[in-house]
Amino acid sequence: MDEAAFRNVKGEINRLPCVFERALLARHAECDLAVRHQIAERESIACIETAAHADCVRMSELLREKSAFALGLTATRCILPHAMVMKIQCGGLDGLKALLDRGAEVPDVRRLVRLAAERYGELGALPFSEVVQGVAAWKARRRHRGAPQ
Repeated sequence: MDEAAFRNVKGEINRLPCVFERALLARHAECDLAVRHQIAERESIACIETAAHADCVRMSELLREKSAFALGLTATRCILPHAMVMKIQCGGLDGLKALLDRGAEVPDVRRLVRLAAERYGELGALPFSEVVQGVAAWKARRRHRGAPQ
């Protein structure tokens, strides 16, 4: 399947794409509201609740904006490389988990966003200086190279 056809089918099937899809696909986080779809040997994740999706969009925007300095970004509206998005998503969720849900084994996106809203009233009121520490500390797993031949 060519890329244009894939994007068309994905848009028809996945009407409410998860904004933390990359962290979920990497199995770094989980979410009770995530539904997985298989499309042409690829996986896509959708959200099943419109209100929760809006909250996650807001959290994602805030994480991206507040992480800019730590990542050396001058423009947060541009398209970022995959590794940078992973650092923001996975590290941001780690930072939120450290702040709000230390006992959890894996960051739970919906739970963290809900806890943030309950404890701070508005997502923008979170102490992002603490959350961004997770972004700065997050490292991607190293790729394993095969044995030399």
